[in-house]
Amino acid sequence: MKAKDIEKKFDEGEDITKYLEISKAGRPEQEQKRVNVDFPLWMIQKLDREAKRLGVPRQSIIKIWVADRLEKAS
Repeated sequence: MKAKDIEKKFDEGEDITKYLEISKAGRPEQEQKRVNVDFPLWMIQKLDREAKRLGVPRQSIIKIWVADRLEKAS
């Protein structure tokens, strides 16, 4: 089936999961790699306060802020 046909079915509200190979799904350029970063205690405390205020984990705040800065730099 062509992509445009699947898009049409999706737009019409049809369940298209039977046309997808979920086991082969991926997110381009989203491969994860773990890094360790040491922060001073005062930074951790501020990160934790902001994360709590937003209701998200500390790691999410760090990822969002770093991504935002990298986008502005390029």
